[in-house]
Amino acid sequence: MASGPALQLAGVGLQIGGARILHDVSFEVEKAEMVGVIGPNGAGKTTLFNIISGIVLPTSGSVSLAGEDVTARAVHQRARVGLGRTFQTSSVFPGLTAAENVRLAAQSRIGGATSPWRFPRADDEAAGVARRCLEEVGLAHHLDTGAGVLSHGDKRKLEIAMLLATEPEVVLLDEPMAGVGSGDVAGLVEVIRRLHASGRTVLMVEHHMEVLLGLVDRVAVMHHGELLAIDSPKAVMADPAVQQAYLGATA
Repeated sequence: MASGPALQLAGVGLQIGGARILHDVSFEVEKAEMVGVIGPNGAGKTTLFNIISGIVLPTSGSVSLAGEDVTARAVHQRARVGLGRTFQTSSVFPGLTAAENVRLAAQSRIGGATSPWRFPRADDEAAGVARRCLEEVGLAHHLDTGAGVLSHGDKRKLEIAMLLATEPEVVLLDEPMAGVGSGDVAGLVEVIRRLHASGRTVLMVEHHMEVLLGLVDRVAVMHHGELLAIDSPKAVMADPAVQQAYLGATA
């Protein structure tokens, strides 16, 4: 990847028909920084992630990764330059083991057979990557466990292991705590903390404010499709405009 901020949005907007979904969203995320994205339902958070990841193309503005304009590039092309994403809903293959799920993700990067029914040898490169990534997220003891029987929190860890197998530099986490039981939150928080500590850039949408504020360097607040504020967690939570628009308090 070229030099520059890990992620840069410049005047990003989206109009569908006559409806304005996003308007003039601009901010930068530095390498190895973690930024949380918050806002009420309908604020444009998921749309923003869809534009960054290439699922939706903006009608105005640009998206750059490390100084490289990727605005018109497809999802797989952005993955090749170091972008990875998890989704709100589980994206694992429930009928495969944890190791097989991660091995498929590794094969998508390394090359070779990617069919779930044509696995390579247990000692090949993709299998080694799978073991390493599962160990990194604390699931080494679940190598041969069917993904479908894992707890929801462990499924989220598995999704992060699958992401790690693609070797992303910029990671988008879309509500990683969604549906996770209280007993699994602390372990998942630690996995996300280690993901960030490894030097990766992380952008995270999360409704669990206590979790998000304890992890991120800065918070970006979306409201009615616009960027209302971006600053440190302390400064954002003290901002009267944020309190009124997001928390429902009076200024």
